[in-house]
Amino acid sequence: MLDDTTRLAVGFLVGLADEDTSARVRARVGLPQDEAPGLDRRRIRRAWGWSPVPSSVALWVLEQDDPELNVLAWPRLGQNAGLRRAVARGVPFGPGRTEPVPVDRSLREQEPDVPESYVRLGLVGSLRAADSLTRARAAGSMVLTRDDWETVTAADSEQPLPGYTRWVLSVRPDCPPALRAQFGSHARFTHRVREAGVLDGPAEYATAHRPAVRVLEVLAMGRLMFPHRVHDAEDALRPLVRKHLGGREEAWAVLAQIAQTFHGTAPELVVTAGALA
Repeated sequence: MLDDTTRLAVGFLVGLADEDTSARVRARVGLPQDEAPGLDRRRIRRAWGWSPVPSSVALWVLEQDDPELNVLAWPRLGQNAGLRRAVARGVPFGPGRTEPVPVDRSLREQEPDVPESYVRLGLVGSLRAADSLTRARAAGSMVLTRDDWETVTAADSEQPLPGYTRWVLSVRPDCPPALRAQFGSHARFTHRVREAGVLDGPAEYATAHRPAVRVLEVLAMGRLMFPHRVHDAEDALRPLVRKHLGGREEAWAVLAQIAQTFHGTAPELVVTAGALA
C-alpha cells in the first residue's frame, strides 16, 4: 500500500497521462480517482508543514491572495522579514491585484519591527546607508509593494545601491527579475540566489529539484495552493510521462514501487521506471 506522500506524487504524474491510461493506472496501483484536486486544506496543512520548500514556492502560494493559504505559507517564509511584513500588512501579490488582502490576526501581530534607519532616512536612504548585512536586511524589509520595487529600480539605476543591499533584495523571491538582472550576474551572486530557493518558475522546480516524491507531492497540492502556476510544471513533465511511461501499466507499477525511496529528480524517476519496466 502506498503512503500518502507517494500516493499524491504518483497521482500527480498519472494526471498527466491521457484519460484512458489514467483510469487503468489508478486501478492498477490503487489510486483513488482524481484525488489531488479535491484535497482539503486540513490534509494540505499536515503535508505542507513537515518539510521546507524553495522560497519561490511559498511566493506562488501568496500570489493567490487567499488569507487561509497565507496562514499556511507563513512558516515557509523563514527569516524573510520583507515577505512577512508584506503578508502582515495585507499587501497583494497576485498579478494586477491592488485591493488589500484580509489578514489573520495571528499574522498581523507578528509583523517585524520597523527599522530605525527607515524612520530617519526613508526607504532609499536606509537602503543606501546599509553598511552591513544586518542593516541591509532591516532596510530591505521595508520594500513591500510594486511601487517600492519600482522606487528601488530607479534608485539603483541612478546610482548603484550598496552590495549588501543588492544581495538581500536579490534573494527575495518577489524581487522583479529585471531588477535582479540589473543587480548583476556574477557567479557568486547567482549562487546566492539559487541557494535562497529563488526559481525561474515551476518548470525548474518540477525538473531540477529532488527528491522527486517530495517535489511531486508539493505540485499535487499546488493544484489547490497555486493553480495558476502548476500548469507550467505539468507542461514540463507531461512529454516525459507520455514518452517513458505512456499506457504501460507495468511501468507505472514500477514507478509506484520505487518512488518513495528514489533520491533523484522527477524526470529521472520517470525515465528510470520506464527503463526498469
